[in-house]
Amino acid sequence: MINDVIADAKDRMDKALEALRHELMSIRTGRANPALVEHLSIDYYGTPTSLQQLATISIPEAQQILIRPYNRGDLAAIEKAIAKSDLGLTPSNDGQSIRLLLPALNEERRRELTRLVGKRGEEARVAIRNVRRDANRDLAELEKESLISEDERKRAEEKIQEVTGLHTKRIDEMVKDKDAEIMTV
Repeated sequence: MINDVIADAKDRMDKALEALRHELMSIRTGRANPALVEHLSIDYYGTPTSLQQLATISIPEAQQILIRPYNRGDLAAIEKAIAKSDLGLTPSNDGQSIRLLLPALNEERRRELTRLVGKRGEEARVAIRNVRRDANRDLAELEKESLISEDERKRAEEKIQEVTGLHTKRIDEMVKDKDAEIMTV
C-alpha cells in the first residue's frame, strides 16, 4: 500500500516534469525549433488537427522553419492558424510550402521570455507540491484506518519528500537551462 502511494506520487510528478519540458520546448529562443509549431491546431475540415499530422516540419536554417503540407490544399488553413497563433511570426507562402523566419530576439523580449519560463517553472513546482500533499494525505488516511503504523507513515512521508526534492531540483535545472538558452545571443 505504501509503495503504491509513493509510486503514484512519483508517476504524477514525472508527468508534471514532462508537461513542463513540453511547455519549455514551445517557448521561442531565437533558434528555429519544430516544437514551436508542431502542436498548432489547424482547422482540418472542421476538425482541430495538430500541424505535425498535416505537414512535415523542417529547419533548413538556424532562423527558419519550413512547413510542407502533405496536401497543398491545406496551405491556407495552416497559414491562417499560424497567423492567429501567439507566435508572432508571419508565414510566407510560396504555393508549395510555408516559411517562417524567426527574427532575432531583442533584450526586452528575452527578459519577457525568461519571466515566462520562471512562471512555468513555478507552476510545475506547485503541481509537484500538490502531488506531495495528496500523497501525504493518502498516507494519513491509511494510518487512520490502522492499515499502517505511525512510523511507517513517517518513513513513507520522508521518501515522498525525497522524491519531491529530486523533482523540484530537476525543475530548477530545466528552468536555468532554458533561461541560459534564451539569453544566449
